[in-house]
Amino acid sequence: MRRSMLFLPGNNPNLLINGNCLGSDAVIFDLEDAVAPDQKDAARILVRNTMRYMDFRGVEMIVRINSIDTHYWKRDLDEVMPYKPSLILLPKTGTPADALAADEYMTALEQKLGFEKNTVGLMPLIETALGVENSFAIASATKRIQALFLGAEDLTADLQCKRTKEGREIEYARTRLVTAARAAGVDVYDTPFTDVNDDEGIVKDAELAKALGFTGKSSISPRHVEVINRVFTPTQKEIDYAYEVMDAIAEAKAQGKGAIALYGKMVDAPIVARAQRTIATAEALGIRRDMV
Repeated sequence: MRRSMLFLPGNNPNLLINGNCLGSDAVIFDLEDAVAPDQKDAARILVRNTMRYMDFRGVEMIVRINSIDTHYWKRDLDEVMPYKPSLILLPKTGTPADALAADEYMTALEQKLGFEKNTVGLMPLIETALGVENSFAIASATKRIQALFLGAEDLTADLQCKRTKEGREIEYARTRLVTAARAAGVDVYDTPFTDVNDDEGIVKDAELAKALGFTGKSSISPRHVEVINRVFTPTQKEIDYAYEVMDAIAEAKAQGKGAIALYGKMVDAPIVARAQRTIATAEALGIRRDMV
């Protein structure tokens, strides 16, 4: 279950060693934007050692490597792949060829390490106009890809527009990525809300992301993690209704009925699919139906 993903600078040992107790479902060890060029080598070693020696107690480990137009990215993968991060976050993915280049090198490393192919997943970070327009092709490029990730800060710079809290400037990119990811059968994650002191803003932004169909949302601040988790967790009412839908389906099947109604509304295939997703999410989080 990956509702929230928290960025942790790869050159900050205090944050890295506390990453397993900040409440997020996953942490993203950042070797790219958060790390100055003269600190890349040290950050890479620090992240490697954190993955090697720290117990993250079920918190997924993701690594944002440097983009493939730099000379850092292969060294990043060399250091972190032996410790099996769940995903590699690939910055500035603009074309399927970018994803395929990363996939090819990761495949070679897996063979060298004796891992099965696709042991480590790939998550392209879409943060350019070209990447947005190629999002479906990117999501479909290789079976290693498990999700798409929207990066709004670099995207708005590329679009030559101002990044705002309201997010009108990224509406198209958000809907395009969700549509592309769902069409390709992969997950999709929303960009961070960057004002760490705006408690109302993060709620609105997370609720919008959920309403648009995002799987979860990333964060640059531990302050935002609780809100994101709450927004992307089904409510007890939603969970109970989902179980009622499935109960109604089972009862109708037992009685040989074709048409099914619940609370005066027909239960069709989209409602059943939504109920199944809700139950799967709830079970992954250990939440059961309210039997009272």
